[in-house]
Amino acid sequence: MFDFKVVTDWIDELLRSWLPASLVNITECVLIGICLLVAYALFALALIYAERKVCAAFQCRLGPNRVGPFGTVQVVCDMIKMLIKEIIEIKHVDRYLFNLAPYIVIISSLLAFSCIPFAKGLEILDFNVGIFFLIAASSIGIVGILLAGWASNNKFSLIGAMRSGAQMISYELSIGLSILTIVVLSGSMQLSTIVESQADGWFIFKGHIPAFVAFVVYLIAGTAETNRGPFDLPEAESELTAGYHTEYSGMHFGFFYVAEFVNMFIVAAVATTLFWGGWMPLHIPGWESFNAIMDYIPSLIWFLAKSAVMVFIIMWFKWTFPRLRIDQLLRLEWKYLLPINLCNLLLMVVVVAFDLHF
Repeated sequence: MFDFKVVTDWIDELLRSWLPASLVNITECVLIGICLLVAYALFALALIYAERKVCAAFQCRLGPNRVGPFGTVQVVCDMIKMLIKEIIEIKHVDRYLFNLAPYIVIISSLLAFSCIPFAKGLEILDFNVGIFFLIAASSIGIVGILLAGWASNNKFSLIGAMRSGAQMISYELSIGLSILTIVVLSGSMQLSTIVESQADGWFIFKGHIPAFVAFVVYLIAGTAETNRGPFDLPEAESELTAGYHTEYSGMHFGFFYVAEFVNMFIVAAVATTLFWGGWMPLHIPGWESFNAIMDYIPSLIWFLAKSAVMVFIIMWFKWTFPRLRIDQLLRLEWKYLLPINLCNLLLMVVVVAFDLHF
C-alpha cells in the first residue's frame, strides 16, 4: 500500500535544498495551511452537492441538474454568491461578539478537520493524545454558537443557541464515552496508532458487542452533535426562522453553513477511523489472494469510501425521521444513551481485561 510519507519527505528534502533551514519549517507550515484550507472548502462543496442529491432522491426529485454536468457547478455558483453578498449591519447587536462568533465556529471545525488521518502517511496533527485534542477542539464550536445567539439580540437566535448548547453539551458525553470505549480496546489515544492496530481486523468486528453498541451510540450522538435532523431543533425553521444564525448574512452565514457540513464529515471520518479501520483495507484471515488485491486499492480511496457511507447514513437519518421535541431529545440522551454507554464501557473493559476480543 502506498505511503504518502514518501511524498512529504520528498517535498521536505526539496525545500531544504532550496531554502535555508530557518525558512523550511515556516514554508512547510504555510503549505500545509493552504492545503488544509483548500481541502476544507472542497469537502464542503462536495458535501453540499451530495446533500442536495440525496435529499432529492428521498423526495423523488432530481436535485441540481442544470448548471454544469449533473448540476455539479451549482454549488460553486452558490459559493461565489455567498462570498460576494453584502454583510448586512444589524442594529442593537454586540458588534464585536456578533462578528467573532462565526470565526470561532469555523476555527473549531478546521482544527478538528486537521486531526483526521486521511491515508497512510497523510496525517497533519498526530499527537499521542490525538483523541483528547480532537474532542477538545470540536467542543470549542459551542462557544461560537452561544455567542452568536446572545450577541444577535434576537429572541429566536437566543432560543436556538440555548437549545444548541443544551443539545451539544449533553450529547458530547455519549460521543466521549463511545470514543473512550475504542480507546480501551486499542490501548492508545493516537489516531494513527488506532488505525494501524486494525491491520488484522476492524474494531467493529474485533470488539464484539461493545464495539457495535459504541458505534451505534456514536452515530446517533454525532448526528445530534452536528445539529442535523432529526435533532435540528436549534435551527427549526417552523419555530425559530433559522435559529442562532438568523441575523447573519453573506460570508458570516456561509461560515456557519460550511462548518455544519464539514462537521458532518468529521463525525463520519472519526467513525471510520475508530470503528471501520480508517484507511486500512479489508483483510480476511486465510484469504491471501483477496487480501493482496485489497492492498492494491489506495489507502485514501478506502478512507473516503468508508466515510462516504457514514455520511450517507447520517443524511439518511435526516430525510427519514421527523424532528424530535426538545424534551424527547434530552430524554434520549440522559435516560437511554448515557446509561447504555456507561454499561457498554464497563463491558469493554471486561472484554479487554480477560482478552475476549478477536
